[in-house]
Amino acid sequence: MSRNDSKYFSTTKKGEIPELKEELNSQYKDKRKDAVKKVIAAMTVGKDVSSLFTDVVNCMQTENLELKKLVYLYLINYAKSQPDLAILAVNTFVKDSQDPNPLIRALAVRTMGCIRVDKITEYLCDPLQRCLKDDDPYVRKTAAICVAKLYDINAELAALAEIQENSSRPIFELTSSTLSKLLTALNECTEWGQVFILDALSRYKAADAREAENIVERVTPRLQHANCAVVLSAVKMILQQMELITSTDVVRNLCKKMAPPLVTLLSAEPEIQYVALRNINLIVQRRPTILAHEIKVFFCKYNDPIYVKMEKLEIMIKLASDRNIDQVLLEFKEYATEVDVDFVRKAVRAIGRCAIKLERAAERCISVLLELIKIKVNYVVQEAIIVIKDIFRRYPNTYESIIATLCENLDTLDEPEAKASMIWIIGEYAERIDNADELLESFLESFPEEPAQVQLQLLTATVKLFLKKPTEGPQQMIQAAKDVVLAEKPVITDDSNQLDPSLLDELLVNIATLSSVYHKPPDAFVTRTYLSAQKTEDDDYPEGSETGYSESPGNHANGPASPPPTAPVPDLLGDLMGTDNSSIVPPDEPTTTTGPPLSIVLPTSVGHGFQVSAQLTRQDGQIFYSMLFENNTHVPLDGFMIQFNKNTFGLAAAGPLQVPQLQPGTSARTLLPMVMFQNMSQGPPSSLLQVAVKNNQQPVWYFNDKFSFHVLFTEDGIMERSAFLETWRSLPDSNEVSKDFPAIVIDSVEATLDRLAASNVFFIAKRKNANQDVFYFSAKIPQGIPLLIELTTVVGNPGAKCAIKTPSPEMSAFFFEAIETLLRS
Repeated sequence: MSRNDSKYFSTTKKGEIPELKEELNSQYKDKRKDAVKKVIAAMTVGKDVSSLFTDVVNCMQTENLELKKLVYLYLINYAKSQPDLAILAVNTFVKDSQDPNPLIRALAVRTMGCIRVDKITEYLCDPLQRCLKDDDPYVRKTAAICVAKLYDINAELAALAEIQENSSRPIFELTSSTLSKLLTALNECTEWGQVFILDALSRYKAADAREAENIVERVTPRLQHANCAVVLSAVKMILQQMELITSTDVVRNLCKKMAPPLVTLLSAEPEIQYVALRNINLIVQRRPTILAHEIKVFFCKYNDPIYVKMEKLEIMIKLASDRNIDQVLLEFKEYATEVDVDFVRKAVRAIGRCAIKLERAAERCISVLLELIKIKVNYVVQEAIIVIKDIFRRYPNTYESIIATLCENLDTLDEPEAKASMIWIIGEYAERIDNADELLESFLESFPEEPAQVQLQLLTATVKLFLKKPTEGPQQMIQAAKDVVLAEKPVITDDSNQLDPSLLDELLVNIATLSSVYHKPPDAFVTRTYLSAQKTEDDDYPEGSETGYSESPGNHANGPASPPPTAPVPDLLGDLMGTDNSSIVPPDEPTTTTGPPLSIVLPTSVGHGFQVSAQLTRQDGQIFYSMLFENNTHVPLDGFMIQFNKNTFGLAAAGPLQVPQLQPGTSARTLLPMVMFQNMSQGPPSSLLQVAVKNNQQPVWYFNDKFSFHVLFTEDGIMERSAFLETWRSLPDSNEVSKDFPAIVIDSVEATLDRLAASNVFFIAKRKNANQDVFYFSAKIPQGIPLLIELTTVVGNPGAKCAIKTPSPEMSAFFFEAIETLLRS
């Protein structure tokens, strides 16, 4: 609709629908066209014009492309509510898919894919196959995208790269032949087509260095593309192939070629800059030479948003070298005088990190820090003292001449970390500070009010002072403590490339995705949901079960069970901007809750007054570790941390513990978000979690926690009857394991089904076998492993027999335990 068509959006009078119906059936083409525009206008402003479905569909038989587009738009909007009537349009779709005009062919296929009505999919397959082989590249591209959309409508259809990752078997395998065709297609595709092709190619492993060089040569021109997504996808592709290239000259030339396009991304709007910087942060950790000569482009501008400045600062630290350190220090010094306190603190710490990273530049870094201290800005002085402590640890007995300058600023210290750092310096170099005892005594005056971090440093520093300057008492009495307190300290190391190598490998594979912006693997923040089409075929069940559903609340006699509410998909944009996200609990926000009693895993008698209760739980599609901390000691406890040992499912904490300081006699409860497949153990499967917890006041405590297996059952475990049957028959008989539950009594079928469904064990069907009731259920554990359950019992009588069939029979013991727990609860 053009700009002149705004008249169709004007308010209409009563009796509009009958008039539109008459106009839609007019013998005049122009009148029909105007009527369809009025219908689209009414639909756009929220009016219900679904009663005109048949009349609008009759207007499809036209050669006017504009009118056909409008009718197709109407169909997309109302096909779901009128699936039976939508079938009326199929013949026209099929006919249009063979139209001489390639635009009409593509339009027909695209619209059929957007309608998303299961009944239409069977009619779509034939025209889609033809269009996939169409002479026109636009039609072929549209058909390929349509195939991917079909997977959401009917999971029995599949589409190449987009659903390869969801499949347990190879669907789209790249060979040297298909590789060549895809590389050739790069030159004919739109920008988004190029992104999809490059992402697909990134999964290809070159046979040798020569093939890798050839691939890179074909992809390199994409670095000059105007679209930043194309550029980043090309960079990802080139980085992966560079791992196989042995020629240093080729690698050096590629690094030179990648630098300009990455620099160009930093001239875009701030949001694009931030995404580019997060990706560059990963790239320079693997290939710092790419941007080694471009450090100036990362200098912060006065009008850069704070999130851009912080990322630039991180990258400057990573690119800092003996060659450019003078420029970098001048920048950092300037940043340390700005008005944004957080940015100033970050800049001062950056100077210290450069000193730790570059030994030959450490003296220059300290000189800059001393100049900043002389400015006498409180928070600058405190940050400087914190980083100087680390420099002293990195270079012992080298720069102690500046201690006198530091001691002049004791009165300005009011932050715990800065106080603790200064106290450490005084204690460590007590023999070189004439009035060390007086300095420490000034801190001791407020000892009871100080936080634990400062108190502990004071205790250690006073002992160091006594050991180094013994003024009274026999030296022998404290000799044992001397070996502990004056022990050799670990050397501080450069932390500018702080990512674990395996994590960095995974993030580099995901360059140009949210994973590379978050610097987290996709599994840490994305919960995939799978929707399966619902069918109503009447198939036989194992051992002659009935096809109908019975005694399942809310189910129709011959229809499929209603799937549970889908777990909310993470609001990734909200997560990025720091707003509410109900499906994933951010690790930097404390999560406290009340709930049912938890099992004691670390009793007070073992934890010297510190007690921990815990239980692995599942809420809203995510796994949490629900924990209760109780302080029965006589001192406040803080600085809580947790670590999980390697385990069968790689369960690990998604973030740090967020527990406030616990005063004596108080408790706190928290929900710790968990991730899976992060730290997997080898050997036989186990449901045992080995956990370590600590706080600042006590040693590390270890405990074992046996979790209930049903916590792992996922929300997408429901199966259609046909899929259940097919899966049962496809699994060998040796995969079926049985167990008797002699003490189980099912009094209420409805209550039992509700209880199982609440834990993601879904009812499929029921049949009678003599006087016994046989129930069939499905469940699923992560990585898509299905669990088929047959439960035989006499309702109201004790005793039940459970048979389980699964591709992972080695876990059957855990499955039985989980089912028995749910039936007993």
